[in-house]
Amino acid sequence: MTMEVELISREIIKPSTPTPPHLRTHNLSFIEQNTPRTYLPVVYFYHKESSASPNGDHESNQLKKSLSEILSKYYPFAGRIRDRASVDCNDEGVAFVEARVRNVKLSEILEHPEDTWLDLLFTDNLQWNDDSSLSVIFAAQVSFFDCGGMAIGICMSHKVADTSTVANFINDWAARNKCDQYVPSPLFIGADTFPQGDMPLFPETVLEKGDCVTKRFVFDALKIASLKAIVADKVQNPTRVEVVTALIYSCAISALRSTSQSSLNPTVFIHTVNLRTRVVPPLPKNSVGSMIWAFTLSTAEDSVMELHDLVTQMKQSMTRFCDSYAQKFRGEDQWPAIFKECTQALRKEFSIANLVTYRCSSWCRFPVYEADFGWGKPIWVTIASCPLKNAIFLIDTRNGEGIEAYVNLEKQQLDVFERDAQLLAFASLNPSALDSI
Repeated sequence: MTMEVELISREIIKPSTPTPPHLRTHNLSFIEQNTPRTYLPVVYFYHKESSASPNGDHESNQLKKSLSEILSKYYPFAGRIRDRASVDCNDEGVAFVEARVRNVKLSEILEHPEDTWLDLLFTDNLQWNDDSSLSVIFAAQVSFFDCGGMAIGICMSHKVADTSTVANFINDWAARNKCDQYVPSPLFIGADTFPQGDMPLFPETVLEKGDCVTKRFVFDALKIASLKAIVADKVQNPTRVEVVTALIYSCAISALRSTSQSSLNPTVFIHTVNLRTRVVPPLPKNSVGSMIWAFTLSTAEDSVMELHDLVTQMKQSMTRFCDSYAQKFRGEDQWPAIFKECTQALRKEFSIANLVTYRCSSWCRFPVYEADFGWGKPIWVTIASCPLKNAIFLIDTRNGEGIEAYVNLEKQQLDVFERDAQLLAFASLNPSALDSI
């Protein structure tokens, strides 16, 4: 079945009120200056009850109006990335595309999620694009299905936003669309919290791409409980994310070693951390920007680690990172010295020969399912297929109890990974998105 997406209209949405002259330059934090420009792609699906008008005209006009109003508060998002250190808040606006989906019903996408279908729900092929010449920050595509349902696909530059910011922005947009009395209060404090000071400007992070395939695995609440039970006698209070991440990492290592043509490789697992809750004192949840760092755990080339060992090491690495670095990141006096110490430790970790790197970003517990534009909360929230090598993304299921894992590996390794009996004892390969509703 071939899904067709017909472009209906394309507009540039500008802030409803001009950005004041004294806010025309938005300085990026030191962390953001080194963050890649990759666009984070998220798509929200809504039931057919969402359409109050036959062609979606009412919904579309209301979305454009509320987006314009919300951009007056999130004014940097309507600007353009000037250079690595700043955004020109020039009110040039964001792309807003309307489209009509043909030949495929919303229910068919939900029952049989396909990457080729999902990719068509984003505009300008921005999903995961890291072209340094692109300066636009945000773009949205609203796609209406003939059955009456709709999808809102958004792409946001990682340079100025992490998952927390994306979720807050979309939720604020939704709240404004639902109630025109709602006024958001984003805080742009990144450059003050993580200043560059006299530290040198490091090269922008470049994430490795490859001939990768993305597969979606879903861990329901009962299977996660079983995973926890396996390690509970040796690990105190294991979390959902810890046990799922450890299992995926273990199976990925097994796939790597079974397909490697050379000697066994040491591996390192990089797990992102939301610094807002880790620094002391914590930052407000409505802090805007890319405020993430990472902790690591490693395996030697000849090591065989049990699941409880990986969970234990994960907990220890997280605690060590927070106690040694994250809690001290906030504050201009300590920040440069702590950062240098942290980066030196990371460089030592990555200096090992033949090292294979895996990256994990957990979007669990972020309120992505709270985006109610006035026609109910989304029935499914997901991301586009990802070209980043050895990348893993975790997202809550709609009921908040399970986890959807998107695993990107080179094809030969993924062929082995997706048949791993230990993995399949706890995860379902690309089941219907309706199963967790």
